[in-house]
Amino acid sequence: MEILKSAPQAPRMNAHAERFIRTARAECTDRLLIYNEQHARRVLAEYARHYNTARPHRALHLRAPADASEVIPFPTQRIQHHDVLGGLLHEYRDTA
Repeated sequence: MEILKSAPQAPRMNAHAERFIRTARAECTDRLLIYNEQHARRVLAEYARHYNTARPHRALHLRAPADASEVIPFPTQRIQHHDVLGGLLHEYRDTA
């Protein structure tokens, strides 16, 4: 395996990574004061979990990437509010 470096200032060379970085900055890190590397790693790990399991994506018809195919996108049950990253992000889950 070989590492291929992308050219600087060329966002189209790695569009998926650039999109995630832009979204993570806009929704998460630009709104927080990061204290150190450990704090940054913890915040980004929590945001990545939220991004892949709870955040709706337009290209996936408002489903999260980790959703199973049998999941109903809009549950008819009662919905419970859950804060992520100290209230910076909000997730909504159905109550069982």
